[in-house]
Amino acid sequence: QVQLVESGGGLVQAGGSLRLSCAASGRTFSSYPLGWFRQAPGKEREFVATISWSGGSTNYADSVKGRFTISRDNAKNTLYLQMNSLKPEDTAVYYCAARRTVVAAALTRPNEYDYWGQGTQVTVSS
Repeated sequence: QVQLVESGGGLVQAGGSLRLSCAASGRTFSSYPLGWFRQAPGKEREFVATISWSGGSTNYADSVKGRFTISRDNAKNTLYLQMNSLKPEDTAVYYCAARRTVVAAALTRPNEYDYWGQGTQVTVSS
């Protein structure tokens, strides 16, 4: 079992930056592909970014490409999301997710993940 806890959300002005963290428990964290998703009020949960177990491969939604960076520190059991040039449309609850197994897939859908954090609110004012 893996428990995920997000932190780092808050209120920021458009153009600003935030760094989200996701702390994980469990000895097998380093073998899991990980992802970030977000959900705005009244909308479905959407893919933001994913990273392979080694950190060597990343994938981003077109809407955040060039502005957000996903990374991981397996020694610290922590996943990060650096968010720059934030826009009001980035406002959402951000969730980290982990998948138990490695597959040759993009892992952009919520149902491809096994564990979820409770979420952290990011609000970008215009």
